[in-house]
Amino acid sequence: MTNLEQTERTRLRRIPERGSYDRSVIHAILDEGLVGHLAFAVDGKPWAVPMVYGRIDDTVYVHGSAANHALRSSAPSGSGGDVDVCFEITLFDGLVLARSAFHHSMNYRSVMIFGAARRVEDRTEKTRALTAVVEHVVPGRAADVRAPTEAELRTTLVLALDLREASAKVRTGGPSDESEDLALPVWAGVIPLTVEPGVPVADEHTPPATAAPAYATHYRRPGAAPG
Repeated sequence: MTNLEQTERTRLRRIPERGSYDRSVIHAILDEGLVGHLAFAVDGKPWAVPMVYGRIDDTVYVHGSAANHALRSSAPSGSGGDVDVCFEITLFDGLVLARSAFHHSMNYRSVMIFGAARRVEDRTEKTRALTAVVEHVVPGRAADVRAPTEAELRTTLVLALDLREASAKVRTGGPSDESEDLALPVWAGVIPLTVEPGVPVADEHTPPATAAPAYATHYRRPGAAPG
């Protein structure tokens, strides 16, 4: 099934024509993004925490210390996966400058995921999830670095959130000015925004003869235009 089923939580009410439930659109936004925000409630108090993540098929993984408040609260031990969370990712593509202050906007691509997160207890899935997070941030890096030790795996909490209830929202194009404002002598248009990686800087313990790998010197996000 290409499209996810719309639910009461994922149905877009504000400018619904910008919405998409297409898996390929949702996957592409997730794959290009770097940081998402995990939102949850504890004792009626809201929290939202930035998280690096990774994706394998229709499952998004986040990780952190086993003592991490956000992760422990989002999937309490023995909860049976009955704690609802929201995970949100936004990519900013441009600043939209209109002729009126009211119509200024941004071009963006975003995804919202709802559902109950589950703790990943299976060692094989946990290892695959952590590898996916590393590969999501820097593709090709996982093959070069030391794998987690058993002690590191025990002290790391991994949560999985399935893409059963999710939607994307995308804005593109220029400003939506009122027709009577089009003659105003004001510059209007879009200032593009991109992630521009700099030159890799080796730390002081890297041997001088060890060259930076290609995935560092030619780093770019999936879906981004070549620099």
